[in-house]
Amino acid sequence: MHAHFTTEQARFNMIEQQIRPWDVLDTRVLDVLKHIKREQFVPVGYQALAFSDTELPIGHGQTMLSPKLEARLLQAAALCPNDRVLEIGTGSGYMAALLGFTAAQVLSFELHADLATQAQSRLHAALLDNVSVVAACGFTSAAAHSGEGAWDLIMLSGSVPSAACLPASLLASLTVGGRLIAVVGDAASSPMMLAQRIKRVDTDTYTTETLFDTHAPALHNLSAKRFTF
Repeated sequence: MHAHFTTEQARFNMIEQQIRPWDVLDTRVLDVLKHIKREQFVPVGYQALAFSDTELPIGHGQTMLSPKLEARLLQAAALCPNDRVLEIGTGSGYMAALLGFTAAQVLSFELHADLATQAQSRLHAALLDNVSVVAACGFTSAAAHSGEGAWDLIMLSGSVPSAACLPASLLASLTVGGRLIAVVGDAASSPMMLAQRIKRVDTDTYTTETLFDTHAPALHNLSAKRFTF
């Protein structure tokens, strides 16, 4: 009983002291954060830090994003219940869980097979059967799972050097009105990055909106050299 109280109090404090003050005020997002148990997605040995305002290592040089960044990206996604979502960078599976609780369907790609297996197991334990994890590079493999206008939202759970690095086929898999959420920047040149929302306005037109300054670890397997600017 005491442990449950401590966990729930820590979750409450995370939301009220970290997330709300960072302009995450959408009640739907706050409700999801209360429902999805973040501690169930934290690697063994880091449970005590599940609600801390920090990135947590998950292996392969990757980390869980901080809770407030995950929450603000989720708010920026502006999900609807019928949305179909593609995520690149499953990691621990926590963002996929937040997306899956909100949207109709989530397909998440994770480059590292062991992380993909662990994440899928956590998602099953959380009864999120509308979320599927594929162990593959999302940037090169998503096209095989996506047609024109396949996704209402694409969430990049990590940073990319530039929006221009993204494959044209990835952007083309957005529905008209669909959004891609990304953290853009290169830590080697500047510690500050930008969270951006790219929206497909019509068949050939995309708009880019800068949302806020932040920082996120780089997604593996994507570099400025990989795709033509």
